[in-house]
Amino acid sequence: MAGTILFTAANSSLAIPAIDHLLTKYPSYTAVLTVRNAAPTDPNTQRLRATIAKHPAATTSIHALDLADLSAVRTFADTIADQVSQGSLPPLASVVCNAYYWNLTGGMEMTVDGYEKTFQVIHIAHAALVLRLLGHFGPDGGRVVLFSSDAHWPGKSGLEKYPPKIPDDLELLAKPGPDPSPPVDNFGRGFQRYAVAKLTVVMWMYALNRRLEKHPTLPPSLTAIAINPGNLTDSRALRTNTPPLLAFMSRFVIQPLRLLLRYFMDPTMRTSAEAGVDVVELATGAACPGERG
Repeated sequence: MAGTILFTAANSSLAIPAIDHLLTKYPSYTAVLTVRNAAPTDPNTQRLRATIAKHPAATTSIHALDLADLSAVRTFADTIADQVSQGSLPPLASVVCNAYYWNLTGGMEMTVDGYEKTFQVIHIAHAALVLRLLGHFGPDGGRVVLFSSDAHWPGKSGLEKYPPKIPDDLELLAKPGPDPSPPVDNFGRGFQRYAVAKLTVVMWMYALNRRLEKHPTLPPSLTAIAINPGNLTDSRALRTNTPPLLAFMSRFVIQPLRLLLRYFMDPTMRTSAEAGVDVVELATGAACPGERG
């Protein structure tokens, strides 16, 4: 089954090798790739374009999409839906919800939509994108790939200071109150926001699958699956909006000692390229065909 695979945050540490794998092993797919900054001066998008250039026969497109702006998400989703309906884009085969956001050095941030930024980028925007596009998968169905994390499981992540939990008032997920103070703990509360968003993604995955299974018109082979890509030792995430000590450890301790750390401490430690292969195999249905969850 070929079709269109849509990948958010396509210039991320995981996505670039994933897209290289996709275009190498599955060249019949059309790749629709979104990035927050599509400008030619953006170094990460430059790397994405260089990767695509290695596959001159591939059908790809890069689109600017800021998930912190739901109006942009709606406009983009409607554009993709129109292109599929008009036949200028093959039906969707997968939507890979790869984008994330965290801030472990500053306080809580709100988007232009009035929602907590980490929660909107990781969950709300992806949910809005997926729901608008469900009717534009092909008759053979496809797969929505969501990203979980060990952070969503209380007590599993070494970065956790406050465990994630779902509040009784669900409105507080998107519009939480101010962080407890004093003292100010940007790292602990920032990571908790990230963990809560990832926990919500997992819960939404189950809810989405229940509704897909009962839907009267969508293909029964349209599924949602969540993957924990692992603790990626070479990910830029460890050096983005993180304290200097974590960035230092990422570059000079975690990366060089990855094999030892994986063997003795954390079996999920691996490279972004390794995780990217698994994501593409799930997106194409080559891995775990027909499964959901």
